[in-house]
Amino acid sequence: PERGKELHPTRPVHFAQRVQAAPLRPVVMLLLFISSALALAAPQFPALTGRVVDEAGILSAQAESELVAQLAAHEQSTSNQIVVVTLKSLRGYEISDYGVQLGRHWGIGQKGKNNGALLIVAPTERKGRIEVGYGLEGILTDAVSRDIIERAIKPPFRQQNYEQGIRAGVGAMLAALSGESPAQPPPVSAVGGGNFDYLYFLF
Repeated sequence: PERGKELHPTRPVHFAQRVQAAPLRPVVMLLLFISSALALAAPQFPALTGRVVDEAGILSAQAESELVAQLAAHEQSTSNQIVVVTLKSLRGYEISDYGVQLGRHWGIGQKGKNNGALLIVAPTERKGRIEVGYGLEGILTDAVSRDIIERAIKPPFRQQNYEQGIRAGVGAMLAALSGESPAQPPPVSAVGGGNFDYLYFLF
């Protein structure tokens, strides 16, 4: 009888628990691998140090100071948050993808209003973009953004005068958001065109 007890143990649950837990290990490892891969795939963003983030170093101290003052005054009067960012590199990403993720990462715009916009310039890749939050899409429409890009930003950029182009672009964006009619630089026909999303531009 004593041997029967040894052949039929009263507590076999430990083995059952190990059998059930074993399949969870590959699942946990897979989840850790996926989270690590996603972290590695995310772009590296510059720090949001203010209303102007000149990572590429293309703005003079005076221009940056004046742009910051303009953007701060606009935010105070409207609550719209506009940020200018120049990049050393897009880190191998398309500027459209990078811009969307950058806006989310920085959290531009008032909570519940989504009233932010970015003017992104990547001079090394000769690309730029106006990234607009949902709350401002009714004002900074594709047509308005196209006009700002073609008339204000691209002509100076093509002469590698990035500071002038950024100043003109910001001025035109703020004028549009304030309901004003911006000053009219040369007409679009004299500037040139191209088939592209007019929130994203080459220069």
